Amino acid sequence: MGTYRIPDKLQEFGKDIKADQLAYHGRRVALTKEFTFDAAHHLHLYDGKCKNLHGHTYRLVVTVSGYVNEIGLVIDFSDLKRIYQTTIEDKLDHQYLNEVLPAMNTSAENMVVWMWEQLERALQVETDASQQIRLEELVLYETPTSRATLKRAWVE
Repeated sequence: MGTYRIPDKLQEFGKDIKADQLAYHGRRVALTKEFTFDAAHHLHLYDGKCKNLHGHTYRLVVTVSGYVNEIGLVIDFSDLKRIYQTTIEDKLDHQYLNEVLPAMNTSAENMVVWMWEQLERALQVETDASQQIRLEELVLYETPTSRATLKRAWVE
C-alpha cells in the first residue's frame, strides 16, 4: 500500500505567493460547463414521431473563453451557472417550448441559435469587458445521442 504526503503547511497569501503572481498568464482560455433541463415540445410539418407532443431531458454544453482577471479566473463557474439559469433554465425548464420560445419550430437547430443569442447578450452585460468573455460553442443534446452544435466561427 502506498503512502501519501500531507503538506507541512498551506500556502499563505502575501507570504508564499503575492497578488501579482495569481494571474499566471495573459492567454485566452476556454471554460466549459454542462447543464440540463426538462421540457416538452412538438414539431410542425414533421413526418415522424416528433410531430406528437413529447418531452426531453435536454443537456446544454456551454463553452466560453476570455482572458484571466487579476486572480487568474476567466469566469467563476458559479457565475456561468447563474447566467445560464436566468437566461435559459428559468424560461425553459418544465415548460411547453412551443409556448415559451419565439415563433419557431422547436427543433434543436432553432433552439441552439436562440440560446446563443440569449447567453451572448447576458455575457456582454454581466461580465467585465476587459476580459473579453465570449461564447465559443454551444452543444444542445436532445437525447444522449442526438445534438445540435453552434460555434463562434459559424455565427460571425
